[in-house]
Amino acid sequence: MPNPLPFLPEMAEVGAGLHKALQNGPIPPTTVSLLQLRAGQLLGSTYFTIRETGNLRKLGEPEERVTAVATWRDATCFTDAERIALELVEAVLTPNPTGERVSDELYGRASALYDDRAMWSLIMAIAHIGFFTPAALIAKPIPGMPPGQNYSE
Repeated sequence: MPNPLPFLPEMAEVGAGLHKALQNGPIPPTTVSLLQLRAGQLLGSTYFTIRETGNLRKLGEPEERVTAVATWRDATCFTDAERIALELVEAVLTPNPTGERVSDELYGRASALYDDRAMWSLIMAIAHIGFFTPAALIAKPIPGMPPGQNYSE
């Protein structure tokens, strides 16, 4: 599909606002990229997966951590704060047969590691992926290309 901005220029403002909120928040960029990589894996999005593995490498993350995101529960290379961020994104994106995706218990463990501002930053990091998910899955931007140059036309 072609670049959406000529059709919906307001998307640039919304996207910029989400990016700004994440950059000005208390969550380290590495944690944001880790949870967004996990989201990309769960969603089956090559675009998100390539984008976030590239971001993690640019941040200086070792290959062990980049490749272990898919199996983070068994990997020993993640902090408790990173683990809870990964668990939250999985809970949000994975249907639960009981209906409740983010239990009070999970929220309690997360809020023990993150204050209110940080929790909202985590929520916005997940929302950021949620906002762009339909575009990534339907329009299929070209993996590895910079924003604005990652569509077919």
